[in-house]
Amino acid sequence: MLYTKYNIPMYKLILSSLYFFLPAYFTNMTPPLAKRFRVFDFLDKPIDSNKTFNNKPILGAHKTWRGLVAGIIVGISVAYLQKWFYQFSWIKEISLFNYEKINILILGLLLSSGSLFGDLFFAFLKRRLSLKPGAKFLPFDQINYVIGAYIFFSLTLFFEIDNLVWIVLLISTFFLHIIVNRLGYHLRLHKAKW
Repeated sequence: MLYTKYNIPMYKLILSSLYFFLPAYFTNMTPPLAKRFRVFDFLDKPIDSNKTFNNKPILGAHKTWRGLVAGIIVGISVAYLQKWFYQFSWIKEISLFNYEKINILILGLLLSSGSLFGDLFFAFLKRRLSLKPGAKFLPFDQINYVIGAYIFFSLTLFFEIDNLVWIVLLISTFFLHIIVNRLGYHLRLHKAKW
């Protein structure tokens, strides 16, 4: 059985990594749900104010303040839920750190804002490549928020997350994202299957 620096078997590392990343997963799911259920309609304004860069949209009208704000609120809320769940022994066993001793607000903010930054950065790149919203951009459509969260965590000294966790997240998120988006497509929450 392969053990990691966290002194846990690999299967448990995968579960622990996914649990750690729950705030980012929920953040990533929030913008289309906020749009569908008309949450924060007053924030349904493009982040780039419909401005262009080299005659191309900076991000696109579909990247709105509503999605950004709702995503951050949901991500932070999920982190606080993780702190509450930490009272259960089975959650303690899969947690990468003690949720009672860390700054939950910063954890939730880093994961949610980092994942949204990754999404926005790759939307910017897609516009530069003249790809329309919803066009395939494999593998970045599936892992952009992992990359964004990794960058945010790397630039701060609040938490030490082993690179193996990020590798696990890149691989598992790629497949999970496709599965969840296919489901969202069939439920008419997403316009693209990927």
